[in-house]
Amino acid sequence: MTDPNEVTADGPVNDTTDGPADSVAAARSRWEREVLEPALSRFGLDAPADRFYGPDDVAELDFHRSIGFPGQFPFTAGPYPTQPFAAGARGTGLIPQGKGLARAGRYSGYGTAEDTAAYYARMIADGQRAGPNVAFDLPTQCGYDSDDPHALGEVGRAGVAIDSFEDFCALYEPFQGELEVDKVGSNWTINAPATIIVAMYFLLARKRGVDGTKLRGTPQNDILKEFIARGTYIFPPRPSMRLVRDLFGFVTEHLPRLNVVSGGGYHMREAGATRELDLGFSMANGIAYLQTGVDAGIDVDVLAQRITFNAFGGSLELFKEVALQRAARRMWAKITRDRFGAKSPRSWVLRQPNGAHMGYYNATVSRPINNLTRAVVGGIASALSGYGSNVEPPFDEALGLGWSREGMQMSEDAARILQYEAGLNQVRDPLAGSYYVESLTNEIEAAASEVVEQVEAYGGSVGAIEAGFMQDAVSSSAMDRAMAQETGERLVVGVNAFTGPEEIDVRVVTSSARMYGTEQLGTAERRQLDKLFTLRRGRHDREVTRALRALEKAARDPDTNVMKSVVDCVAGLCTVGEICGVLREVFGEYRGATALGH
Repeated sequence: MTDPNEVTADGPVNDTTDGPADSVAAARSRWEREVLEPALSRFGLDAPADRFYGPDDVAELDFHRSIGFPGQFPFTAGPYPTQPFAAGARGTGLIPQGKGLARAGRYSGYGTAEDTAAYYARMIADGQRAGPNVAFDLPTQCGYDSDDPHALGEVGRAGVAIDSFEDFCALYEPFQGELEVDKVGSNWTINAPATIIVAMYFLLARKRGVDGTKLRGTPQNDILKEFIARGTYIFPPRPSMRLVRDLFGFVTEHLPRLNVVSGGGYHMREAGATRELDLGFSMANGIAYLQTGVDAGIDVDVLAQRITFNAFGGSLELFKEVALQRAARRMWAKITRDRFGAKSPRSWVLRQPNGAHMGYYNATVSRPINNLTRAVVGGIASALSGYGSNVEPPFDEALGLGWSREGMQMSEDAARILQYEAGLNQVRDPLAGSYYVESLTNEIEAAASEVVEQVEAYGGSVGAIEAGFMQDAVSSSAMDRAMAQETGERLVVGVNAFTGPEEIDVRVVTSSARMYGTEQLGTAERRQLDKLFTLRRGRHDREVTRALRALEKAARDPDTNVMKSVVDCVAGLCTVGEICGVLREVFGEYRGATALGH
């Protein structure tokens, strides 16, 4: 008599179960009992160190509903049917370039506008053709002028100091001719004062006679994540979202090819958020931005196509990071189509310039050359998740501001090897159909959706921030991450593992100076203060006063879009600090909140 559960090399001899997944589940049970358990006993293990996935782990998998073709709903397999990546292009950093694309390059900025412009000029001379991806110093990000007491010691340190429209014009001096502002993309990591930077870009184009409708760029403008993790907020959440609304309206009318926000969980993950919080909070914030624009009367099919995500956080867990990207695309497609009723398939696409990566917070000071290996893992994950194989950051990321020429060369070459020698960009979504990756994609989407529901219980992201829920969640997971490394549960090679005297600290001899000049950094604050003093002496004070009063009046009327007044202030050479000072008077300043108290 045949045993109905007997298994041969070809599977069950007599399958009496309901379907393939049930059949595999029965076979798995017997395999665990008769094959796995004896092996565990032989090695003295209570549980296996690894796990085998099969069709029973994705029993409900349906190709059309769960995966689809690249460039079609639900976009799990990729945002576009094909993408012409050119990984490792000179000076592009984490953002892959390609034929027909106008994108910004490597995130950069230091000292004065003239210092950073000189850096851009050197990179252009070295072959960079991407636009600027501007890092602003902390005083600029927080709405202080360089001569404000709050700015002392921080001017030009974590980015470039921009106090006025004159600074902004100097910053863009290298981008002319074949690199004119309508021929390259620009990124600005600026949030609370994003309206001011966009106004400067608008006026720069007008000054150069460039058609504003042709400008391409992305202000980060993701103020919600500043409250959750990064911390460069100025005003309370609700007035801040009013400024987001006003920027949305101005951009869609005057700069229709400019993106309006670049959200994402990168900074939240860097601050300690788990993968699930990273994605869940990003989607919740995306919902808040969409709703803000729709409530202001902007067509969702216009707005959704101008919302981008700069990145989700990264890690060295390659398969999980690939699954995160796939889950994110699927979630955003459902949100835009099913929740907001967007009709155009272009509105359902989660637009971001790069995919999975190593997570810059994983770069170590100890044995820094290992960071190149970590970045290569991130580059592989990026290619497998449907994006370019860019290998970032350079190995000396953790050693100070800026990178060596050698570090950038090694990263760019590694990306080129992954694309041109390993051929990683020759196939779209190569892990589609993998039992493990599909199961992970489902698990991450489900967990992130639960996070969105938790945020929605507070009325959305603004309410959850005001209650301190999102901030506390990130703080708690950050503590868990730190404790895991402290106890050795999370191993980091060269930091808390493999640190004995027999290990060798391999170093790269750098023959070139770091791209950010230390001499310029040392004198940047004094030079910037001199420029600001000269600006104030030479401008028309009466015009400055008039423009600032008009801004205050506009800000006090919740139904008025402040952008026209901001543009007038910038044109009149009002400074970032003066403009933000007026808005502080009207809106107040945010002092932070937690669920445990304000």
